Order: sequence, then C-alpha cells, then structure tokens
Amino acid sequence: WVLAHVSGALVGNQAAASVLHAKGYAGPLRVLPQFGVDPDLYRPAPTAPPPDAPFSIGYAGRLVPEKGVDTLLEAAAGLSGAWRLQIYGSGPARDALRQQTIALGISDRTRFYDQVPSSEMPAHLAGLDALALPSRTRPNWMEQFGRVLIEAMACGVPVIGSSSGEIPNVIGEAGLIFAEGDALALRRHLARLQADAALRRTLATAGRARVLAQYTQAQIAAETADFYRELCAQPAPPRRRG
Repeated sequence: WVLAHVSGALVGNQAAASVLHAKGYAGPLRVLPQFGVDPDLYRPAPTAPPPDAPFSIGYAGRLVPEKGVDTLLEAAAGLSGAWRLQIYGSGPARDALRQQTIALGISDRTRFYDQVPSSEMPAHLAGLDALALPSRTRPNWMEQFGRVLIEAMACGVPVIGSSSGEIPNVIGEAGLIFAEGDALALRRHLARLQADAALRRTLATAGRARVLAQYTQAQIAAETADFYRELCAQPAPPRRRG
C-alpha cells in the first residue's frame, strides 16, 4: 500500500533501491546517505608524521566476524618494513582477534583500543596512513554504508574497502577496493600504500574532495531538501484503491 501511494522514496544505498524496485516501486527515487560528517571536525592532521614513523594502519568499528578484522590481521602479518595496526572498537570477537595476533606473531605491532569517545576519533583517524574496512557479506547481512570510510576520507586518510554491500559505491575512485575475504589482495593494497607516499597523497586529496562534494551534513541536508522540492512540484499521483 505504501509503495503504491507515496510521492517519492528516499533510500540510503543502492541495495535498498534494488529492494524497492523488486517490490514493484516505480516512482521517483533518490539514493542518499542518511547521515554525513562535519568537515570542520573531521579534517586532516595539521602536521605530517615524522619521516621515520612506522606505516600506520587502522580499523574502527564493531569486533564481530562479519566485519572481517581477521582478514585484516592476516593481511598485515605479511607486510614488510616498519608498520603498526590500530584497532578501535569492541565486540564478541575481540578475544579471538587478540589470540590471532599472537598466533601470527604481530601482537607487538597491534594495539586494541576500547570504545573511543566520538569527540576523540577525528584525531585518531587523522593520524593514520591508511584505514581498512574489510567487511564480509553474510546470508542476512552486508555492509550498508560504512560511516568510518567517510570519516577517514574527510581526515585525508586513504581508505581500503572490501567489495561488501555499499562500500565500493561510498569509496568510488577515491580509494582502493578488494574482493571481500581476500587477505592477499588486501595485503597488496596495504603494501602499495606503504611504499608509495605519492599515491597516499593522491587518495587523501581525492577522498577529502569526495566527502566535501557528497557526504557532509550540509550537502546531504541540501540534497534531501532538493528532492522534497522536486516531489512537491509534481502533480499529486492518482490515488489507488486498497
């Protein structure tokens, strides 16, 4: 009944749009995130890290199997040179992930942080050289957006995401994508960023620009209002019975 009577539909990702179309909706539709970031809070670090600082990789989010953090640990374990891995978040997989770092011999390079206050996350993110979101699709779940991606991009941090759900659409051409669950592919992307400072700068600039164009709170609010105006300007659809 709702799909037959609404003037328009606003959805948060491409998968939701596909669901509506599969259910027979054929009216006006806009794909638009339901939240954004404040680019004045999430912004690049004011100073560059020392040239001898280790390559800093980060993950932020729930520690649950579907987030694929075990894939990230396996990928990082094969890196050479100086690097460190910072894991922000909590969840039921935390103990198993700690044990995995010991088994892989990288516990001394990996630091687990408990839940960090949101006011402190911009500074933590801005200090990274790369952020990875290695989510894995499950029969009843896929990555719906990946908010940490736009937060890191706003901070001028290169992002690497898996192919799960909406991640490739969020990153676009401003980051690197790998097939979900493929630790070797993720390792290659990490190694490439570790070795190529120019690529890191290019992706950092592209990511920040993408956020400013599409993912700020102000931009999302403006596009939402524009969609409402478009709907208000259209003739009212004929009412169906039922």
